[in-house]
Amino acid sequence: MPESALCALADLVPGARATVVEVVADGAPDTARRLGALGFAPGTVVEVVRRAPLRDPVVYRVKDYEVCLRRAQAACVFTTEVEL
Repeated sequence: MPESALCALADLVPGARATVVEVVADGAPDTARRLGALGFAPGTVVEVVRRAPLRDPVVYRVKDYEVCLRRAQAACVFTTEVEL
């Protein structure tokens, strides 16, 4: 998979769907562990549901539930966009 195809979850627009490739939180392993516990694991499909008026936080649909993340947290999740 070319590296240029990777995109941070924080950069996706509402309505976009993507597959999680990796979760990296430099200097904050607790953040990566927590995101994994929330369902942001490699291979999981995530959909951007809606964004707050000031772009932060954002609601994501993971598996069968919705979770709200701040942009700094979502920037730790790298994805490849899924074609609709």
